Amino acid sequence: MATTSGSDSSGVSHDEPVHVDDEQALTKLVEGGGVVLVDFYADWCGPCQMLEPVVETLADETDATVAKVDVDANQTLASTFGVRGVPTLVLFADGEQVEEIVGAQPEERLRSLVEKYAA
Repeated sequence: MATTSGSDSSGVSHDEPVHVDDEQALTKLVEGGGVVLVDFYADWCGPCQMLEPVVETLADETDATVAKVDVDANQTLASTFGVRGVPTLVLFADGEQVEEIVGAQPEERLRSLVEKYAA
């Protein structure tokens, strides 16, 4: 089982992205509060592969929970969030969607967004 960054409801600290396979699991993560960064990706996507180490670093070095959703395996979930291209990053703060970023982004930009909502 993959883990999340930050702390879950049991107070256990994690430092890896969690792979989410259904809407219920994603909803549970988001409703857990705090900052949740969701990476909608595809294995065949070059920019997604370039973003992978950035997402892993953010999971390890920030208080955000980082979730990954494979759009090919979870088309309904991707559709629910209006994902039309990959990578798409959706940021939640305290259970509410606050940002949506399409395309590979530099680590500094993503880190500053996470920190903005974590403060």
